[in-house]
Amino acid sequence: MNKTTLIKSSAVVMMLIAVLSLPSCKRAPKKTVDDTANTESVEDLDAQYAKDLLAKGTPAPDFTLQTPDGKELSLKDFRGKYVVLDFWASWCPDCRKDAPEVKALWEKYGSEKVAFVGVSFDTEKEKWAEYVKENGLGWDHVSPLAKWKETQVSQDYKVNWIPSMYLIDPEGKVVFGTVMIDKLAKELASIAGE
Repeated sequence: MNKTTLIKSSAVVMMLIAVLSLPSCKRAPKKTVDDTANTESVEDLDAQYAKDLLAKGTPAPDFTLQTPDGKELSLKDFRGKYVVLDFWASWCPDCRKDAPEVKALWEKYGSEKVAFVGVSFDTEKEKWAEYVKENGLGWDHVSPLAKWKETQVSQDYKVNWIPSMYLIDPEGKVVFGTVMIDKLAKELASIAGE
């Protein structure tokens, strides 16, 4: 083996080591034929990303944030209704993926009995407002217009992953928190008596 071949081989080995030592991406599990294994994998997502969310029965912390048009909106404004709190951001790929499903749930269950409030972690008001408008996300939206983990609302609700969703009862207590839209859909169906 000559010197040039040895250098090339060493470079290839070093590149492989570098690639293999990169952190892996967190991805949703692929659907499998084995429903039991799939259910366990899906449950792992909530166990991994929603484990720190507020527990059932915890009083939901109140907040007052601004809507895209500059009005103030508080959680307490919705007392007497169930409230879906959807923590998201327009720059978040998983949030964008869930947005049509949240919209479908709002169209089906949003009513005098159930309010939807999107809490965005966007920092640019124009991008946030544009995304809401372009995608027909017609429920109430608020934002602190600050970086996600630096906000009081993310700390109060222990949001370590987005999207994260909560269902709050009419008395202002947490029914449950999740990172999985299908669990929210199940709970809303139960409230609606389906």
